[in-house]
Amino acid sequence: MKTLDYAKKGLYVGTGAGIILFALVGLLPGSFVGGFIGLKLSEAIFGAAMAGTVLARVLVAVSMLVGVMVSAVTFIFGAGVMGWAAGTALESLKRAKEVATPATESVRS
Repeated sequence: MKTLDYAKKGLYVGTGAGIILFALVGLLPGSFVGGFIGLKLSEAIFGAAMAGTVLARVLVAVSMLVGVMVSAVTFIFGAGVMGWAAGTALESLKRAKEVATPATESVRS
């Protein structure tokens, strides 16, 4: 196998797992947290008695989208890095085994 082949495969598997985890676990909480932050921002900017103005609703919607995007980046990037690290560790173990095997065979002969 080529160099970093396991690391690349681990990155792809980790990224795929991160997308699935984000869809199952991160989408709704990201929206809730972003919406809550948007409500607090619009309350701070427009006052406690919001009349449902368009600008306040746009601010809440944008903050919800930002919350979902931050959640997506966290899940996908985090799982991708973990997959890459696992692939790199597996590859280094394989290399160590390949390097150690010829040395022990030459000593036995």
